[in-house]
Amino acid sequence: MNVSRVNTVTEFILLSFPCSREVQVLLFTLFLVSYILTLMGNGAIVFAVKLDHRLHTPMYTLLANFSFLEICYINTTVPNLLKNFLSETKTISFTACFLQFYFFFSMGTTETFLLPLMAFDRYLAICRPLHYPTIMSSRLCMNLAALCWVTAFLCYPVPIYFITQLPFCGPNSIDHFVCDPGPLLTLSCTPAPGIELSCSILSSLIIFITFLFILGSYTLVLRAVLHVPSAAGRYKAFSTCGSHLVVVSLFYGTLMVMYISPTSGNPTGIQKIVTLFYSSLTPLLNPLIYSLRNKDMKAALRRIQMCTKVSQSE
Repeated sequence: MNVSRVNTVTEFILLSFPCSREVQVLLFTLFLVSYILTLMGNGAIVFAVKLDHRLHTPMYTLLANFSFLEICYINTTVPNLLKNFLSETKTISFTACFLQFYFFFSMGTTETFLLPLMAFDRYLAICRPLHYPTIMSSRLCMNLAALCWVTAFLCYPVPIYFITQLPFCGPNSIDHFVCDPGPLLTLSCTPAPGIELSCSILSSLIIFITFLFILGSYTLVLRAVLHVPSAAGRYKAFSTCGSHLVVVSLFYGTLMVMYISPTSGNPTGIQKIVTLFYSSLTPLLNPLIYSLRNKDMKAALRRIQMCTKVSQSE
């Protein structure tokens, strides 16, 4: 353990997934492939929306924002996780640890703000179709998306600052693959129930308020769809919301497990798996969910692929 003369920890050890060297190499390969596919899938959606003028609508603008967020989100954890699989020390500096903490939670909070905005957009499109073009203009859409990013990045600086002021005098091993507040607070030399409670309340409020907003939006959408006279109209309305509902279920489902289930009895098991699911697996699945269930997105991706082949042949 690297400590200074005042017995203050200057680096932490992220234990990640302790196992044999052979399994570490196997995990490295699996996570590397998953990481590359995530970058390619979400990047394809961003470029499709950027290059195809047919997708320059609020719904696809928000989807491009969401895909770009997923690229940023996975980069807060996976590169360091890959490095640790091949490293003997698995260390991360004090500053880098708290920077990862900040960006990981800020990106996650941005996602919890963008998903309700996407639900609100679908509510306006289905329940207020005549007023939708005037209410949800491209300018308003971009401003709301920017507000989600800015607000999310302003949520955690104060709690993180107070955690950094706690005395960390050893041990310095974090049984996780990310600098999470729970394991970090247990390493503090003095208990900090106030900080722990404030972090828990802040995270819970963000999760539950945004989830209830999404639930309310889709309750109104469902009520409106059920009044659509034609079966074809109901199917079209449901299909536009289906992809978003799948993503919401995956993301919030794992968050609910994290904050509602009794994880204190098995923190090294449940918390790692749940965190891995919503921080790495969900970003991998999102491009598949949106592209496979969306005709416009599939058509745009095919057009980009054809243009790429033509340019290469020339």
